[in-house]
Amino acid sequence: MKLIQSDAPHIRTKDSVRSIMLDVLLALAPAVAVATFFFGWYALFLCLFGAIVGELIEWFIVRVLRGQKDFSFDFSAAVTGLLLAMNLPPTAPWWLLLIGLLVALGVAKHAFGGIGQNIFNPALVGRIFLLISFPTLMTRWVSPVRGFAKSVWDAMTSATALGILKNSGFSAAIQRFSYTDLFFGNVGGCIGETSAFVLLLGFIYLLIRKRVNPVIPATYIGTVLAFASIMYLVNAEKFGTPLFHILSGGLFLGALFMATDMVTSPMTIKGQAVFGIGCGVVTMIIRLFAGYPEGVSLAIVLMNALVPLIDRAFKPKIFGEVKV
Repeated sequence: MKLIQSDAPHIRTKDSVRSIMLDVLLALAPAVAVATFFFGWYALFLCLFGAIVGELIEWFIVRVLRGQKDFSFDFSAAVTGLLLAMNLPPTAPWWLLLIGLLVALGVAKHAFGGIGQNIFNPALVGRIFLLISFPTLMTRWVSPVRGFAKSVWDAMTSATALGILKNSGFSAAIQRFSYTDLFFGNVGGCIGETSAFVLLLGFIYLLIRKRVNPVIPATYIGTVLAFASIMYLVNAEKFGTPLFHILSGGLFLGALFMATDMVTSPMTIKGQAVFGIGCGVVTMIIRLFAGYPEGVSLAIVLMNALVPLIDRAFKPKIFGEVKV
């Protein structure tokens, strides 16, 4: 009898990396559509460029550089490329996105061994690299142009909601941006982060498809809510309202689609709760007390680094184990 030996896990499932990534791409599609409406055709171009070129870069690394002949497209690089594009300003040049893709996929993902082996979220590593290397291009914000055919380069420059809050106080920020505008995305900011409404719709789709669990997003956003509520009682004009912090910046995109990355987040429920709380605390510390008005990317990457320690601390007890 011929026996087949293989590595764990041994439970069969119909799910695959490709089917999961396709669901993530579908979940992000409404945010891309809204971004195209608010920032014009170039926003759609950047999103498609990120997804397609991301897959081609991964093909080159795996098929050509590594010589892996059985490579097949699983769309994980497309998700990374799309998320990176959604984290760029609407005026970002295409070559800037290309550099970010090379760093995200070449350094943050494949230098660690590829999918399943990377420690940090590749898209966020790419974004942070671009933010440090090209700060002017990465902080060139514009007001929504509202129309597919309109050019984003003709739009008026505008500070983000969190930028105005940090520099001019809450009264100036809420006078410029209403809660309705923040919820539906009619504000300046990164391509895919402005509309909390469509990001929430996409996340609900992933929940229905059982691709994610709500622990990390709930603890992440809940911590931001609690932290902002305390600081609101301390100084409402300086720190703003809790709702303003939840709807502004990249919190929804980060909490719903990037902190939940199954490779770079803890495995246990308790660990995921700690991870989400940590992301929320670091985000608010950076937003309120550091020089940068937004802290989502840095918070998630920092907590990514702590995932091995969190998994070790909350390792499930082995059934039947007796400590001597």
